[in-house]
Amino acid sequence: MELEKEQELEWIEAQKIEISLDVVAAAKKQLDFLAAVDRNRWLYDGPTLQRAIYRYNACWLPLLAKCYKEEILEGPLVVPLDCEWIWHCHRLNPVRYKSDCEELYGRILDNSNVVSSIQGICKRQTEEIWSSLYPNEPYDFDVTKALSENASETLSGLEKYTKYDLTSSVKRQSPFFYQVSRAHIKNDIFIEGAVARYKGFLHLIKRNREKSIKRFCVPTYDIDLIWHTHQLHPVSYCKDMNKALGKILEHDDTDSDRTKGKKLDVGFSGTTKQWEETFGTRYWKAGAMYRGRSPSPLTAIPCMPDILTNEMDSTNEFPKIIKLPETRVVEVLLEFVGVKNLLDEKKGNLFVLFSKTQPDLFFNTKQKMTILSESGQKQVASFECEPTGELRFELVSYSAFYLPGTKMCKTLGTASLSIREFLDPVSKLAEEKWLDLVPTSGNGSSKPIGLRVAVSFTVPTIALHVLQIVHSRPFSKGSCFQLPLAGRVLADKSFTLVIDETQAEVIRLQMRESGKAKMKENYHSRRQVIGITKQGKTHTVAEFMGTHWSLMDSRWVLRHSEEASENGHLFDLQGNRMVKVFLGRKLDYEPKHCEKQRDEKNFVTAVEFSAEHPYGKAVASLDLKSGCLKAKEEWFILPGLFSTFILSHVLKKKGHVGLTLDDKNRRRMVQQKNKC
Repeated sequence: MELEKEQELEWIEAQKIEISLDVVAAAKKQLDFLAAVDRNRWLYDGPTLQRAIYRYNACWLPLLAKCYKEEILEGPLVVPLDCEWIWHCHRLNPVRYKSDCEELYGRILDNSNVVSSIQGICKRQTEEIWSSLYPNEPYDFDVTKALSENASETLSGLEKYTKYDLTSSVKRQSPFFYQVSRAHIKNDIFIEGAVARYKGFLHLIKRNREKSIKRFCVPTYDIDLIWHTHQLHPVSYCKDMNKALGKILEHDDTDSDRTKGKKLDVGFSGTTKQWEETFGTRYWKAGAMYRGRSPSPLTAIPCMPDILTNEMDSTNEFPKIIKLPETRVVEVLLEFVGVKNLLDEKKGNLFVLFSKTQPDLFFNTKQKMTILSESGQKQVASFECEPTGELRFELVSYSAFYLPGTKMCKTLGTASLSIREFLDPVSKLAEEKWLDLVPTSGNGSSKPIGLRVAVSFTVPTIALHVLQIVHSRPFSKGSCFQLPLAGRVLADKSFTLVIDETQAEVIRLQMRESGKAKMKENYHSRRQVIGITKQGKTHTVAEFMGTHWSLMDSRWVLRHSEEASENGHLFDLQGNRMVKVFLGRKLDYEPKHCEKQRDEKNFVTAVEFSAEHPYGKAVASLDLKSGCLKAKEEWFILPGLFSTFILSHVLKKKGHVGLTLDDKNRRRMVQQKNKC
């Protein structure tokens, strides 16, 4: 108890560290800005990046310095997007930024009267001042000009410019957005918790300085987000760091090698150990850990189709023929820290079995974990579940029995933790506490056995919609689900069943001929897809129009792409949105390093291209082998489902094996443009 009290006092002391800005609001603005930069990836490399670095040195910093010396405008200064991105990366080396500003302009250039161009603030005054100072350089970035000039030579001719390697800084910072781009990150409770943890992180560094301990402290990504946010306000950061630590804390982002035993790995392990010993709480947090490397981009060229979202007339709206339940999901990190009040004769070797009292779609098993205080090794469970019910824990003791090779297990007690208590409504995203176990039999002690449990959650988000395509007739033995890829027209009595995650029927689909055609060239023109709802209502959901398929009363059009041989782009699905279908698992569906390797020809990914996502946003993935469709967006369910059904029937007839083309048919497809 004495140790726990000391740890609690350390945390209270850490929270006294002052941050002289509204860091929660500033963190949200930073996330919006990083998303805007990611929509303009020409800022990441190449001649456009070099031109942005030139404009930052030649135009933005001098203009910012001038505004500090003279009152040349009434409102705030609005920084161009390209200049803001370079400025962002420069400020994330706070010691170098301070020294550069003082050397070049005699003072730290702060952002106290500057707003981002993405905030929608009127930039007319800034543009007028910019034009008067730089008549030959437009305020908005000119990509054409950037691609036609040698910006590095121009930079070397400037009277004032930083020698800091901004190109390398940009390359180091570019992957950061992927790590913090998940929906739960912008939640107020998550960010407020991150601010408290950031103060704890600074407190560890302060204690190391006081004890002359040299340790490379490595933040989790929630802490790093707040640290970045603080650094982006250089005057506040310098003042706050000098007050808290007696110096400006450097931000070393030069190491990205996560190999075991390397600087980053050793630093993170050391930070974890110090945090948990100092504060008595767990350092790892759900939704704040490394996500793995960023997915490989589909294209380096942005695609922004000229499509406006149609406001459908409600009287002419395609019937909502299926209704799927909205399921929510949370990410959980769970760790068992210690056990107490356990008599020595009952100890043996201990472990905990954990499960949910109400098993759900995502977590319906019982799993086993060791206890940190007993095993001496940190073991953390990461899983997803619905934000309902309770987590149930069973403390189990096992020991070698008198027969060789046999063991005897005994459940010593159970306890539970309500998930709803934290998440309905969202009130707290992390907890670490002792739970009193309910004994299965008398424990021989007046005190109940205690199990220390640490758990953290992300904010609930809408889960993927998962649909399974099942044939009505059995296939081979042991095959529960199979997508029909035979490429033949089904007989009138045949149908394909679609079920949801609960095995409930969603709809039945059937390929139908509207009449017999003798001429081969007319064969396709009479084909229709009929949907039969579980209420027995029949709808024509798709029809072949000779050059393409028309879906949902012409709201969507499905047709071949000619780019299959170049980048895996197989089909286009276009309506009030532009969706391209690619061979393999792409973007967010890209297989992780630890996943079992599977043949990518068994998968396709649907990717939406828009002004908000010019480089593509994965909206669904289809496993052709199992017939499993996973869709992130509800609007994609119907067109995606109908397209999947159509493609499974026509691809084989056009020379496809799965979703790939042989060389002969690829050439034929390119020659016969827009023919299905």
